[in-house]
Amino acid sequence: MTGAVLAQTTDANTRTSAFSFPLVGLASTETIGVNLINMASNTSNGTAASCTGTVAFLNSAGATIGTATPFTLAAGAVSTPTLAFSSSGLASPRGLIRTVVTTTSTSNVPCALSFTLNTYDTATGVTHVFLIGSGLQSGPSFGR
Repeated sequence: MTGAVLAQTTDANTRTSAFSFPLVGLASTETIGVNLINMASNTSNGTAASCTGTVAFLNSAGATIGTATPFTLAAGAVSTPTLAFSSSGLASPRGLIRTVVTTTSTSNVPCALSFTLNTYDTATGVTHVFLIGSGLQSGPSFGR
């Protein structure tokens, strides 16, 4: 069983949520990626669903590797930010990576972000690790 951390800040109109996957080992022949999809639908009154945020990869000391990758996803849209070992700054043959997904949502815009994390062999694409994150949801009824 793996654990994760979910943090939130709120005000009357916006909410920032951060989901932290547990540490994952990344070998010199691997790439790590986060698969994101916005499962929300556009509202009947015409408000378009949208999820915005960032994906950050951190080393075992907690420092962000490179810069966080921003995303904006409409209803049903998908994004897959990745980090190859060769771009991680880790020492071969293996290092630890923590991944943080952060979203900022407004109360009147539907967002139902679903995400998974995986590591895979960079050359063959064979998956080695697969973790499921909890969904982050917001929309017209959030905050009530």
